[in-house]
Amino acid sequence: MELLTTNNIWMMLCAALVFFMHLGFSFLEIGLTRQKNTINILFKNFFIITMGLIMYCLIGFSLMYPGDFNIIGGGYLGFAGIGLDLAVAADLSYNQGYTYWTDFLFQGMFAATAGTIISGAVAERIKINSFMLIVLVYVSIVYPIVGSWQWGLGFLSTLTDDIGFYDFAGSTLVHSVGGWGALVIIYILGARKGKFDINGKPQAIPGSNIPLSAAGVLILWLGWFGFNGGSVLSADPANTSLVLVTTCLAAAAGGLGAAFFSGLLYRNLDLTMFMNGVLGGLVAITAGADQMSPNEAIMIGVIGGIIVVLGVSLLDKAKLDDPVGAIPVHLFSGIWGTLAVGIFGASKGLDQFIVQLASVGIVGVFCVISTIVITLLVKSTVGLRVTEREEMEGLDIAEHGTGAYADFAMK
Repeated sequence: MELLTTNNIWMMLCAALVFFMHLGFSFLEIGLTRQKNTINILFKNFFIITMGLIMYCLIGFSLMYPGDFNIIGGGYLGFAGIGLDLAVAADLSYNQGYTYWTDFLFQGMFAATAGTIISGAVAERIKINSFMLIVLVYVSIVYPIVGSWQWGLGFLSTLTDDIGFYDFAGSTLVHSVGGWGALVIIYILGARKGKFDINGKPQAIPGSNIPLSAAGVLILWLGWFGFNGGSVLSADPANTSLVLVTTCLAAAAGGLGAAFFSGLLYRNLDLTMFMNGVLGGLVAITAGADQMSPNEAIMIGVIGGIIVVLGVSLLDKAKLDDPVGAIPVHLFSGIWGTLAVGIFGASKGLDQFIVQLASVGIVGVFCVISTIVITLLVKSTVGLRVTEREEMEGLDIAEHGTGAYADFAMK
């Protein structure tokens, strides 16, 4: 009982840290976008965490951890029923590490993250009602189904006879799931007015508050102590300490890698690249934080940061508009971190690498198809994008009827 109490307290603390990450995401998005869309971004982030928790309670948790309740056998789709299971919750032998309630709370905090990734990428031009509908379905159904394939002991966990997919805390199962959704939606949605000139050359649209974004990144780094540290699923001193060390080293290396690589490419030291490089390093290490040595974590982080810089350039060349760099950070670095398990992890080798690569592909195909269906349905019914006049006016006034800073004239 004493061990259960210790582990349970640690897991609850980690759940609180992951919850705190939503403030970091909010600050990051607000600072990297324009003042006239601040209320809109805050509303979306409040909606994601509130709706996410309710829907994860009613549907998501049972989809993600269906037990023996199979709809499509073989670990493809199961559903344990509407709502939380009070009978299971009353059984303290549910898990040696933590209670049923703590399990739900910790996993529920993860669920909303996929929606937050989408929020940043589609900022400043999507209808608020359309966004809410898309994210409602994505967080309630798409994310839990993908999670069930691995963390719910589904088919990815036993993809071959002797090797299963490995994703410690969600480089693919959380971050890439959100990243794939974001990529599809911004392709269908189109770029913000003024992002690309008549020749297709990208134009800078400066954010309104870079110091606030910097605070958001540091909050996210702190929250990752819970995101990865809690994924040990116990307060085991050795494993938890290693995870926190590799997480921090990868974040530091990612920031430096992005800052200096972008400096070499563009001849300036870009703070936003530095910040997103930190996040890219965090996302990259998340798949194998419990398996890497400090030197391997640094290498994974540096490459993750460089991938962020290259990813931003790639999106510009493809004329895809991601105001906060969510796709390079969460999708591209998430894919790299997942593959890195097959290169550096405990079961590294060609077989593990192929399993990791195949799993990335399976998850990507499912998320892309799901997002296309959801987004086109929403577009055909309630529409997807605000009018050009509303976009120029700002979504705070157009969608919410008020500005964020009443004492200042809107610019």
